[in-house]
Amino acid sequence: MKIEQTPLSGVVVLTPARFGDSRGFFSETWNRRRMAEAGFDIDFVQDNHSFSPRMGTMRGLHYQSPPRAQAKLVRCGRGRLFDVAVDIRRGSPTCGRWFGVELSFGNGRQILIPEGFLHGFVTREPETEIIYKCSDHYAPECDGTVRFDDPDIGIDWGLDDVTPILSDKDAAAPAFAELNSPFEWKG
Repeated sequence: MKIEQTPLSGVVVLTPARFGDSRGFFSETWNRRRMAEAGFDIDFVQDNHSFSPRMGTMRGLHYQSPPRAQAKLVRCGRGRLFDVAVDIRRGSPTCGRWFGVELSFGNGRQILIPEGFLHGFVTREPETEIIYKCSDHYAPECDGTVRFDDPDIGIDWGLDDVTPILSDKDAAAPAFAELNSPFEWKG
């Protein structure tokens, strides 16, 4: 497993090895023991699978607050997407900054997003599937959102002339400046 550090402390890009032959390939996408040895000791309790039939489908920016905060390991099962993490840990030297990476079936990359970050993605191809692990169960009372296009964050989603397809919840999300983050940086 190749582990790439990003400019946001704790957010890493993982590229699992693929072993292929004439039948296709095999890839181990998560191994708790090996990742714990590398400093990532996360107990994932829930797997989610999201399907988006249309290019430009936007989900996020989302977070789940303590005591039900979630770390996520995100990968693409089919198609292609742009996945983003935004640091919202009060006191962090990178608070308000974002990192994005293209995930696709072809590149096999994954992004590990720890607690204390917003998460969102936009599909870059039709028929895109997103598969992700969470370190806590979904808790609607702890669910939060921030606008995907907030100018204070300034994410370049690479949408060009594509109008994003949003849920009502994401379309009504508050600005980053209104966020009273429940997360604190423990530098």
